[in-house]
Amino acid sequence: MLEFFRFPKDGRYYRRMVQGFQRIFASTIFFGTEEQPSGSRLIDWARFHFFDQIHLWCAEHETCSSPPKGCPNTITLSEAFYNEIDQHRVPMEREVVIALANSPGVLDFYIWIAWKSWVLKSARIRVPLFSFGGLKEQLGCQIHAEDRFLRRKLNQWLRVIRAHWPQCPAQISSDGQSLVISSSKSSPALHPVQMNLRSSCAHS
Repeated sequence: MLEFFRFPKDGRYYRRMVQGFQRIFASTIFFGTEEQPSGSRLIDWARFHFFDQIHLWCAEHETCSSPPKGCPNTITLSEAFYNEIDQHRVPMEREVVIALANSPGVLDFYIWIAWKSWVLKSARIRVPLFSFGGLKEQLGCQIHAEDRFLRRKLNQWLRVIRAHWPQCPAQISSDGQSLVISSSKSSPALHPVQMNLRSSCAHS
């Protein structure tokens, strides 16, 4: 996997990869609501996990090498997770993920736009930036709370994303209150422009 994403095969990246698998295995996502229709409390919950089982061999000196003979690395996805990603595939460019790997905010935003624009059932939607359930709450990274700083950061990220995906179907609305997203069915997040954006990403 380090080779797939072109990460250095050193101890730091190796440890991060191992620790990442451990955190994902221990993670459970909970969905649900608590409503009170007709004066009665209704609890509607569900939970979701990624892996059913992992069997990973780790090198003693934290360097990337092959597992011993007869000790293959095995990751078993949960049936629910496998079905979800198999039935809802989103086109995404590995080269862009690699380029943005050290800029988690931009990477998160890129993946969110690629997904949101691909699953749109209408030609265009507006996602509020600041209201309850808006973009600020949906992004998993920390962004400054003040309006002008949020807009500035999003515009910076959009410039980086468009350098890789020129047809990116997202832009800040003219009133600065929402993100306007169009369907990407005709221009999915593929075929990136080959260019070095290390300097651009370093400030994200």
